[in-house]
Amino acid sequence: SKHSVNLDNRTANVAVRPFELEMGFQFELHVTVSGRKINVSEIPGLPIPKDWMRDKLELNFYKTEQGGGGEIENVTYNKESGTAVITFLKPG
Repeated sequence: SKHSVNLDNRTANVAVRPFELEMGFQFELHVTVSGRKINVSEIPGLPIPKDWMRDKLELNFYKTEQGGGGEIENVTYNKESGTAVITFLKPG
């Protein structure tokens, strides 16, 4: 964990320490299910582009291991209101 680095004819002793990167965001969604569409509300305002949030919502609701999901037809996301409508290809 300790190293010596030579810089411009000087030696600097450095130590390596682990650190944790804050790579993602965790948040809670409120969902209303009806036929082929899911209404999602209370999506927090995150410092990411709207198209990234649409992609994250699509990936989340495409997954079937969470007790539902399926192939997505469309995701309409409104950043200002913190809402989205997920439309599936097939009802279920």
